[in-house]
Amino acid sequence: MQTNETKNAGVSGFFGRMIRKQVMIPLAALLLLFLFNLIMDPSFFKIELGYNSAGNPVLSGFLITILDSGSELAILAIGMTLVTAATGGQDISVGATTAIAGSVLLRVLCGTNSRPETLQAPIIVAFLAACVVAMLFGAFNGVLVAVFKIQPMIATLILYTAGRSIAAWINNNELPVVSDESLTYFGEFIPGIPIPTPFFIAVACMIVIGLVLKFTNLRLYTQAVGINENSSKLNGLNPVFIKILSFVILGLCVAVVGLIKVARISTINYSVIAKDIEMDAILAVALGGNALSGGKFNMTASIIGAYVIQCLTTTLYKFQVRSDALPAYKAIVVIVLVIVSAPVVREKFNAFMAKRKVKEAA
Repeated sequence: MQTNETKNAGVSGFFGRMIRKQVMIPLAALLLLFLFNLIMDPSFFKIELGYNSAGNPVLSGFLITILDSGSELAILAIGMTLVTAATGGQDISVGATTAIAGSVLLRVLCGTNSRPETLQAPIIVAFLAACVVAMLFGAFNGVLVAVFKIQPMIATLILYTAGRSIAAWINNNELPVVSDESLTYFGEFIPGIPIPTPFFIAVACMIVIGLVLKFTNLRLYTQAVGINENSSKLNGLNPVFIKILSFVILGLCVAVVGLIKVARISTINYSVIAKDIEMDAILAVALGGNALSGGKFNMTASIIGAYVIQCLTTTLYKFQVRSDALPAYKAIVVIVLVIVSAPVVREKFNAFMAKRKVKEAA
């Protein structure tokens, strides 16, 4: 029969193991947000099956909104995690580069006519063109960081400043509109499937990056370069290539988000598309418990962190927080979550749990 001391030790050991698991931090944050909404307004969890203008069944509700909009952020979090781990810095140009990718996509689809009656090229061709351009801009950022040793946030400030102007220049400052309904399938719903397509796209990206990290040395090489660049070089790695590769992968993620963004409205607004999304992507990485100084990372935690950020945003909108005040409320909550998830806090908690375990054993 267990004594109270044994039971307490088992409970404390259980919670200690849970805290030490990095993925539990964003999960705990998500649980707290769900609990808050459950207490304040249980209708937050209501999901309804309705029909869109085309007569196709679609699901609606706050949870569906989180899955839908959060998927874009989750895709960006994949690339941002690799960049952060390899370089110890962040790319603040992903919003502007998304505008460039979306602009290229529309340019290929519309050709020289900004209002074509039919697509001038297959969607897959336009998407591949957007991928190539976004990856090239990613490589540009990577070269500045890896070759010229410019701090990532400063290096990416160039595209952050000029990216939206480049996007507008690609289409001669026009706003192309695609009338073909097939494009909207990538940003809304596939006929007959009531779950938003962006969620399936995000799941596909998660599967791909999961397989890459499992069956290649990308995780090991990225972490090695982020932890100690000089040491990794002595062990035969090429830090310059690894850093550039991380930015190129982020560029690919940006192109996917660009497709989703453009597909939602069949056009583009250069100044608004993906505005401030880079900040949410960085917060998702931080909320996942990943050190922003680089090194070891947990991709799963970053992806969950992305959905936590979107859940927070949706919750604030639900309670009618003014759009101009939204960043302030979000910043307060995020600061608390990031501090709780900080490695130093986890280390002190682990030390506290270890001391308590010693005392209980004595």
